[in-house]
Amino acid sequence: MTESKTSVGQSIKVGVITDQTGALSFMGIANANVAKMVINDINAKGGLLGRQIDLYLEDSATTDSVAEAKATKLVQQDQVDVIFGGIFSSTRQAIKAPAVVNGKKLYIYPEQYEGKECDPLIFCTGPVPAQQVEPLIPWLMQQTGAKKFYLPSADYIWPHTMNKKVRQVVTANGGAIVGEEYFPLDHTDYSKTIDKITSSGAEVVFNTIVPPGLTPFLEQLYNSGFTKRGGYIVCTYFDENFLNLVPAAHVEGLYSCLDYYQNVSDPFSKELINQYDQLYPGNAKFTAGSACSGLYRGLRLWEAAVKEAGSLKQEDVIKALDHAKIAEGPGGPAEMVPGQHHVRMNMYIAQAKNGNFKIIKSLGGIDPKECMQGIKSA
Repeated sequence: MTESKTSVGQSIKVGVITDQTGALSFMGIANANVAKMVINDINAKGGLLGRQIDLYLEDSATTDSVAEAKATKLVQQDQVDVIFGGIFSSTRQAIKAPAVVNGKKLYIYPEQYEGKECDPLIFCTGPVPAQQVEPLIPWLMQQTGAKKFYLPSADYIWPHTMNKKVRQVVTANGGAIVGEEYFPLDHTDYSKTIDKITSSGAEVVFNTIVPPGLTPFLEQLYNSGFTKRGGYIVCTYFDENFLNLVPAAHVEGLYSCLDYYQNVSDPFSKELINQYDQLYPGNAKFTAGSACSGLYRGLRLWEAAVKEAGSLKQEDVIKALDHAKIAEGPGGPAEMVPGQHHVRMNMYIAQAKNGNFKIIKSLGGIDPKECMQGIKSA
C-alpha cells in the first residue's frame, strides 16, 4: 500500500534546522556539513527505499524566533517527512511548537541537553544528565578530593535543569554547592562572580555559561588564578570546536564528558573524522558538544528505521525508530532504548591538554534513564 504523498519515485524530504550564522555558527556550520555528508552518502548508495533524499537546510541564525519560522516553513510549505536540528534547548522548544505541537511531525533533536523531553513525536540522540553528570561528578570527586562546587550558569532551561542534577549528585557524594548564579547569554562582566568563587573556597567550577558570554568568563576566571591555585573547571559540553574559541591556557586541565572526542581510537570513528575533514576542511570541526555526533547518529538511526518500516508512514517509522540500532557511529555503536526515545551510547571523560582533548576514561555504554513514553516524569 502506498500513500499518495510518498508514492514511489517521489523524493524523500529531510528538513534540518541549524545555527549557520550568529553566536553558535561555529557549531551550526559543522552540523550543516554533517547533514550534507550523510544525505549525500545515502543518495550515492542508491537512496532510501529506492528514492533520493532532498535535504532542506535552514539557518536558524542562533535566534529562536527564526528557528520557529523555519520549522513552520519546513512543515507547511516544504512538507518534509522529518525534521532534525537545534542546539540550544530554547531552540528545540521553538522548533517543537510549529513542527510537533501544530505540525504533528517527527522531530529528532541531536544535542546533548538537560533531558526530560517526553513527547511521542520527539527522539533525542545526544547525551543527557544520567550519561554526563552521574558518571563524571563522583569520579572527579574521588580523583581530586574536591568537595566544594560553584555553578556559574546561563539563564535558560538547560543550565537550570543540569544544576539540579549536579546539586543532587554532589550532595549525595558528600560535597556542597557553595554558589549558583544565572546570567543573560550576552553577559560579559563576571568580576563579582569571580570574587565570590575565590572567597567561597570553591574547588570546582561547574560551568554552564554558553557563547557569547563563555569566552570572557573563562578569561576572567583564568586571570584570577583559579586553576593556578589548584581549582578545577568542568564543562560537560566542551569539545574541540570550543577549544578553538579560547587560548589553550584558559582551559588547561578542563574536564568534559561526552559521547565522542577526536581522540577516540576505534577505526570507524577515525575513518569518519578523516572523511569529514577531507570534505570540510577548516574550523567547523566534527565534534560531540556541537551536536555533530548526535546529528550523525540521528540521521543513521532514522535511516535504519525507514528501512525497517519499508515506508515513510510516520507511525511505522516511529515504531521502528523506538528500537533502532547502529553498529557503528562516532564513539561507537548506539541504540534507542525502547520506550524512552533516547539513546544508549558510549561515554568518555576527557581533559584539555595543550589545546587538545585527551580521553582519560572510557565509561562504556551508558543508559539515558529518561522518561518512558506515556509516563511523564516528575
